[in-house]
Amino acid sequence: MRDDVPRESVPREDRPPRILLDATAVPADRGALGRYAEGLLRALYGMGTDLAIACQRVERERYAALAPGARVVSGPAELAHRAARLAWEQTGLPRVAHEVGADVLHLPNYAIPVHAGLPTVVTIHDVTLFAEPERHDPLRTSYIKSATRAAARRATRMIVPSRAVRDDLVRVLDADPDHIDVAYHGVDHEAFRRPSPEEVKRVSDRLGLHGHPYVAYLGALEPRKNVPNLIRGWVRACAGRPDPPALVLAGGGGWDDEVDAALAVVPTHLRVVRSGYLPWSLLPGFLGGALVVALPSRGEGFGLPVLEAMACGGTVLTTRRGPLPEVGGDAVAYTEPDPPAIAAALSTLLDAPDQRLELAEAASSRAELFTWEGSARAHLDSYTRAVSHYAASHPG
Repeated sequence: MRDDVPRESVPREDRPPRILLDATAVPADRGALGRYAEGLLRALYGMGTDLAIACQRVERERYAALAPGARVVSGPAELAHRAARLAWEQTGLPRVAHEVGADVLHLPNYAIPVHAGLPTVVTIHDVTLFAEPERHDPLRTSYIKSATRAAARRATRMIVPSRAVRDDLVRVLDADPDHIDVAYHGVDHEAFRRPSPEEVKRVSDRLGLHGHPYVAYLGALEPRKNVPNLIRGWVRACAGRPDPPALVLAGGGGWDDEVDAALAVVPTHLRVVRSGYLPWSLLPGFLGGALVVALPSRGEGFGLPVLEAMACGGTVLTTRRGPLPEVGGDAVAYTEPDPPAIAAALSTLLDAPDQRLELAEAASSRAELFTWEGSARAHLDSYTRAVSHYAASHPG
């Protein structure tokens, strides 16, 4: 559309839809949801999408920088409180959509207004909490289950990050598969890339390892991440080794009480490093410099940490649960999530440097297939379908 032609003067069917993305529920950290929203917005903006963004007041400048051509609307300061934000999503968000002239409202994190007044697209990241609620944060489980059910009923279309989540939605919630679009996540190939030897050394020195080999884990310490069994499997795999690799647990906190119990019985000659959060700039060296990146999760919606480790040229060990084979393909090694299986798979990789190198090369190549631009194109297709379906069901 020409810049000198007012948008409102062009018939809706002859112009691309204006998308309002509700980022008010996106955490300020760069966790998986934050990386999804950021990667998607950058790609949509780069493709010339007509964008508007609703966000919390403190995030206004960040989103304006992510998409300089977008209209950014910040909500009231009270949105920092969850209860106020949930109420605002029902009343304030539809008003913002009307004010910015949105054609589609995209909600990237489950919640949906009861009366939106325009086509809605909701991203549902996973439904593992329906099958195994005990492996999720109990404070959030009830709300997310309720919000997911509501989204499956009310949304014009749903976006999911994998075929596994689509199939689970159909099986668990009897969702209509014709209203579900799969849009794989991408990976930031500038942030996650094969590291230089200097980057690997810098991370190793920071961890106090100074060149000593290690097995890496990166993520929260949540039950579904299966960290206690990783610790137990690593201990078994190291038994009898003259120079066993350290185990480095990196990432934020969590609520898995079994982690401390598993660590308490690690033999004294084995070394565990709990690094906490690592700066973004150190992640390529950390992931690409590990002997093995072990991520034996019990369930994921997509598996972004697996993809990011692959992009860094890591030798990845994960499970075949949910969508992880969709991400890893033949470029990663697989294990069952129990300690004996993890120990056997880890031992095989530790004893096979040629196999590790082969997997690292394959992982780096496969990761190139996952881009935020490709994800954004799939989202745009979903937005277009939403407009069409909404128009057909709301004639006049």
